[in-house]
Amino acid sequence: MSNHLPAALIDSLEGLSGFNRTSFEQVHTAAEKITSLRLNPMKVRTAAEQENILSSLSATGAQRVPWSTTGYYLPQRPSFTFDPYFHAGAYYVQEASSMFLEHAVRSTVALDRPLKALDLCAAPGGKSTLLQSLLNSNSMLVANEVIKARAALLADNISKWGAANVVVSNNDPRDFGRLPGYFDLVVIDAPCSGSGLFRRDPELVTEWSPENVMLCSQRQQRILADVLPALKEDGVLIYSTCSFSKEEDEEILDWLADHFELENIPLEIPDDWNIVTTVTHKRNCSGYRFYPDRLKGEGFFIACFRKRSMADTVKRKEAKTAAIGAKERELLSQWIQLPEGYTYQPHQEDILILSSMVSSEIAMLQQHLYIRKAGVKAGQLGKKELIPDHQLALSNLLVDQVPVIDLDLKAALQYLRKEDPGIDTTVRGWALMRYEQMALGWAKILPNRMNNYYPKELRILKDISGL
Repeated sequence: MSNHLPAALIDSLEGLSGFNRTSFEQVHTAAEKITSLRLNPMKVRTAAEQENILSSLSATGAQRVPWSTTGYYLPQRPSFTFDPYFHAGAYYVQEASSMFLEHAVRSTVALDRPLKALDLCAAPGGKSTLLQSLLNSNSMLVANEVIKARAALLADNISKWGAANVVVSNNDPRDFGRLPGYFDLVVIDAPCSGSGLFRRDPELVTEWSPENVMLCSQRQQRILADVLPALKEDGVLIYSTCSFSKEEDEEILDWLADHFELENIPLEIPDDWNIVTTVTHKRNCSGYRFYPDRLKGEGFFIACFRKRSMADTVKRKEAKTAAIGAKERELLSQWIQLPEGYTYQPHQEDILILSSMVSSEIAMLQQHLYIRKAGVKAGQLGKKELIPDHQLALSNLLVDQVPVIDLDLKAALQYLRKEDPGIDTTVRGWALMRYEQMALGWAKILPNRMNNYYPKELRILKDISGL
């Protein structure tokens, strides 16, 4: 593969902090496949649950990702498609280097207070689910994706994660200019030329060119300029790419320092993590480079800034939200344990469950953004019962009294294929289908059959007969 690394790329990296041509080419020639995942702390709460999941994925043991509290390397890549834990949202398969976002956030943001956070380029959801795990329950995360199809995937992954304090939007970065001084934290994992992923995805090599690097650099500047007004004074900007090129990394940091009142925030990083600190020549901004020949992860770059300029603040309009009646609340209480401060909100035919901050902010967000998803969809209220939504099954909001059917692996996979697993049960009516205590979705048990309510668009398509 080293023969296929673009010569122009290799030449452009000479002289950059931490770059070693020989070992860089060797690690790309070896093309080792590294698999890593991050557990969902809302769903994996005990050491025993953690052990069950990790041992089911690897008989030879998982290793910790050093800069992540919930990240693990797996020695081989299992078939996640055939793992019910994956479909239950017990973990997110994420590239290890990008999990460093956790350390960047913990180092720069006071996580013990309610925050408004924006993940601007969020699909498919790795950084959004990570951010949600770090923010406290009184905070709100807006996970945004400009491309409509990718926004749908992002919404599915957020639903699987199970949190009610996330809003998914489908907007261009410039739209956030309508929310001046709004966010405490803005994370921009910017679209880039992708050279940091060449080892994992060799197909990307054919798309790389110096011209594309410059186009990406210009796009990154536009994205940053468009969204920075939405960051409040003293708010934190975290910028990252999966590119090695200085035009998308160090030069962007200098451009930010030149054009905006931003103060670069250096991070303290243990030496044994083998992350390379790079300092820009012009403005002495610190950034952090991840080289695959130095650590167990793909190419990555990240830097942090604090906004020092006064920011306009968004003018709030009070908007009335529809309430639901006592009878409906009584019906919902048979299903849902509503945390303190959380509210129900009707939306078209559905009832949404919103965390306290999402509830107070959603009307204003709707005035300025296209909202794809907000909170957790509980389902549709009929005259006598709730028709529960898949999102409710994957949340942590259900009362203990909801009927449950526990499935073994074969039955769980049949359920996930939207088949009837042929279980023998005395349960009648709606039931939560589970695997090893992890909720998978709903079924309705009738006297002579089971109606499988697993979402058609999420079902496993691969054949499971050989398992």
